[in-house]
Amino acid sequence: MLRRRIGRVLAQAGAAVLLAGTAAVPAAAAQGTGPADIRAAIEAVPGLRVVEEKPAAPGFRFFVLTLHQPADHDHPEKGGFEQRLTLLHRGTDRPTVLFTSGYTVPGAQFRSEPTELLDANQVSTEQRFFGASRPEPADWTDLDIRQAAADHHHVVEALRRVYRAAWISTGGSKGGMTTVYHRRFYPQDVAGSVAYSAPNNVDDHEDSAYLDFLRTVGTPECRAALQAAQRALLERRTSLVAGYQAWADSRGDGFQLVGSADKAFEIAVLRAPFMFWQGRGQAACPAVPAPDATDDALYAWLSDVAQLPVYADSVANQFVPYFYQLGTQLGYFPVETAHLADLLRHPGATEPRTFVPRDIPLSYRPQAMRDVDRWVRTRGDRLMFVNGAADPSVAEPFRLGQGTRDSYLYQVPGGTHAARIAQLPPSDAAMATATLRRWAAV
Repeated sequence: MLRRRIGRVLAQAGAAVLLAGTAAVPAAAAQGTGPADIRAAIEAVPGLRVVEEKPAAPGFRFFVLTLHQPADHDHPEKGGFEQRLTLLHRGTDRPTVLFTSGYTVPGAQFRSEPTELLDANQVSTEQRFFGASRPEPADWTDLDIRQAAADHHHVVEALRRVYRAAWISTGGSKGGMTTVYHRRFYPQDVAGSVAYSAPNNVDDHEDSAYLDFLRTVGTPECRAALQAAQRALLERRTSLVAGYQAWADSRGDGFQLVGSADKAFEIAVLRAPFMFWQGRGQAACPAVPAPDATDDALYAWLSDVAQLPVYADSVANQFVPYFYQLGTQLGYFPVETAHLADLLRHPGATEPRTFVPRDIPLSYRPQAMRDVDRWVRTRGDRLMFVNGAADPSVAEPFRLGQGTRDSYLYQVPGGTHAARIAQLPPSDAAMATATLRRWAAV
């Protein structure tokens, strides 16, 4: 999930699943078809505004848009906000892919894997309450999966005036979850959905699947090396936290939201094994530092794997909506602490409450995830799940049931959180691609 500029590191977490190897849009074989002035057609859509058009690769046009959304779709009279979107236009005769980021929307053009496979248009959405897509003043009770699904329904309704061919929805990680939630409430909006690496935490009080997964993934030697590195980091926390604080001070940053540099450091250490398997996998085991490694080596490894900068206020405050959703509906994964119990100082530090200001109420509502899981198993239709077999995020995956129709679950052997159709065994990749093309009538 977490690679490039620290300021964007979690904002693009969902998108990173689909962008590997596709961030640059390749030149198209032919110009897209459609109205002589596609911009005029878009601007004629009620509530839609073109913020700017940016340069695009041959055969494409790229727009940054906003669409007016009610803050509460049940009570539109209460006011609204402008949801930020991007549109990569290929041609009105082509399918359109709705990419749900789950976070902010990348400002640069890119194509998700389904967009490439279908040579499609792509509409990418920013999730409500993220980035610039926030009602003011913000009523946090308006941030739930049903309201967000209504946002995406409105996007499809609005742009279908221009793009009348088949629509496909997709997203990765939290964006993949968002894709499924949209289909739960508006099952006929699109012809099919591809959800990559989407967790399905049905019962947040029973999270043993995550711990069991982390106790068995990879080799025993690699798991032992990760635990040894964690202990070494915490045993040297005084000097390492001092460096962490000095780094924040040099940027004019701090740790008011989390509480302190020491607490943020402890959270990063606790999350390191999960983040390691999610983003790297067995091939990265030789790079895990030994307990006698230098302070600099240990710190650099932790910062790279667990992304130390994301716990500082400049980044953490951008993701309050994410942790609010975890703490109210989505649920959160646990971490293993027994092997570190004598070194820990901050009980419950990894819980969502740590990352949400205390003046924002946080009460978990378990019925939301149970409802979605039940819908997938009993009434889900035209759903495709693509997961990495070594990704702890999907230790509790979406599962197909007797009532699920024309739906498929694929696993990339040894795959991480960046699993894609192209990484599947050839026969599975061919079947998945054929299914996607059939749904889109290509």
